[in-house]
Amino acid sequence: MLSPLVFDRFVAPARLRPQIWRLLLGLAVVMLVYLGWMALTGLALWPVIGLKALEAGLAEVGLGRSPASLIFLLLTFVGMALGVFAAARFIHHRPIASLFGPRAVVLRDFLVAMGIFLALSSPGVFYFLFFLELERGVNWSVWVMFLPLALIGLLIQTGAEELVFRGYLQQQLAARFAARWAWMVLPSVLFGLVHYAPQEMGGSVWLVVLATGFFGLILADLTARSGSLGVAWGLHFANNLLAMLVFTTGEALDGLALYRLPFGPEDPEVMSVMLGLDMLGMVLIWAVCRWWLRAR
Repeated sequence: MLSPLVFDRFVAPARLRPQIWRLLLGLAVVMLVYLGWMALTGLALWPVIGLKALEAGLAEVGLGRSPASLIFLLLTFVGMALGVFAAARFIHHRPIASLFGPRAVVLRDFLVAMGIFLALSSPGVFYFLFFLELERGVNWSVWVMFLPLALIGLLIQTGAEELVFRGYLQQQLAARFAARWAWMVLPSVLFGLVHYAPQEMGGSVWLVVLATGFFGLILADLTARSGSLGVAWGLHFANNLLAMLVFTTGEALDGLALYRLPFGPEDPEVMSVMLGLDMLGMVLIWAVCRWWLRAR
């Protein structure tokens, strides 16, 4: 069962100023700071590389199809994190640390959840490597050279998204509404919708939105049960590690992937099967994480 005490401690800082107008204003601040960060980055690069090169580079960054563009894209999420910090501090007048939960719990839960995800994903990794005809992506030397920056970028990107959806949104909605549809389902639906990318996903776009929203629902439940962002952040990080740095379907964000899978968004039938299996695997990971949370 969900422990009211654990969840109450996590939500308590948001209850000081739970007004919906503050939440909406805070989300506007997050967006403005995020866009402002990207604009400032572009302005800083303009004198160095020129306008034409900047425009071409920004178009490439949006797809992340080279090592440099992928890392640059991941680092833009610094702006999203700064936006959440600004909303919490100046709109709700609450400590930034309260978005994460207890520091020691966050670190422990992050490492354990990441380990659970990677361990339970290993059969799928084995199957992909030895039973599918994979197309080789980047060379090992390039991959190893960019790996430290890529890991930092993934920590920032997944951490920023968790701060928005499982930290700020979930806490503030739970402070205002008791119903789970409000603080658990609504952020998960939004999490799925922000991954709506029809140009890259084609006919599989709504399957991806559904699977992403389902993943968000699992992360929201585990956040409520753990009382910190650690579990959700660890699972999200491990998922994106495999999806961006090891295997990719090749539509975008493949600049540092070691292998390209022999199917993609252009095959909705195959994608529906693979995403269905992915969701079943997430249910297993969710069950193991819940067992660990009860036993800790």
